[in-house]
Amino acid sequence: PYGDITQIEPCSINEHDILTGGFPCQAFSIAGKRGGFQDTRGTLFFNVASIIKEKKPKAFLLENVKGLVSHDRGKTLKVILNTLRDDLGYYVPDPQILNAKNFDLPQNRERIYIVGFRQDLNIRDFEYPTGKLTKKTIKDIIEENEVSPKYYLSDTYLNTLRNHKARHASKGNGFGYKILSKDEIANAIVVGGMGRERNLVIDKRLTNFKPVTNIKGKINDEYVRKMTPREWARLQGFPESFKIVVSDTQAYKQFGNSVAVPVVEAIAKNIIGKL
Repeated sequence: PYGDITQIEPCSINEHDILTGGFPCQAFSIAGKRGGFQDTRGTLFFNVASIIKEKKPKAFLLENVKGLVSHDRGKTLKVILNTLRDDLGYYVPDPQILNAKNFDLPQNRERIYIVGFRQDLNIRDFEYPTGKLTKKTIKDIIEENEVSPKYYLSDTYLNTLRNHKARHASKGNGFGYKILSKDEIANAIVVGGMGRERNLVIDKRLTNFKPVTNIKGKINDEYVRKMTPREWARLQGFPESFKIVVSDTQAYKQFGNSVAVPVVEAIAKNIIGKL
């Protein structure tokens, strides 16, 4: 980790064969003048494109949220593809939206993937993996042993969530919180925006009801809890040997921002196969 990508000169980066990356699309505000490299200035995609332009790797793999397809009525993705194809000269097949649940993970997580190959390699027939629907469910990623009381919701907070949901429902709106059965698959884990509350489970193994954090009220007697960071790691396909050496807050943030490992692994195998 060299630091802030906007502060790094592309020429100072090591030579490499394959570039991988993700970037937020929220920063795009496209005037639609040229629809290419210049229209991406001020976004992190511009920094990615600058590295590709300078280093000319054989291939790249980019990942983003599904919403990139419809962002600014499709203009954002069009500018990105124009930049990669026309300005940078890469063969870029149509991007694909792949779902983690088709790659042996019990998580409904759709993301868009963009693959490209340098033109001189004469690769023109790349295919994305399709995978197959997983048979795994939440019970396959749940902790084997009793977890800390800190993951259990207070009765006050659980009631607040229920009241919020009822209030939203009365207006015809959805509201993110959901208690899942262990025979279901998880909703996409995300940073913020009810990311943890959309994936609550009932775990009746709790024997110690003494709170270990400051909560309003007492631990709920319905045994409703958040998933642990390790369970989120499993939902993303991280191996058990992966060490979680940060706080829970940071772990949720990093796993929520991460890619589903088996999806990227499957795409990467296809890329390497072509190279």
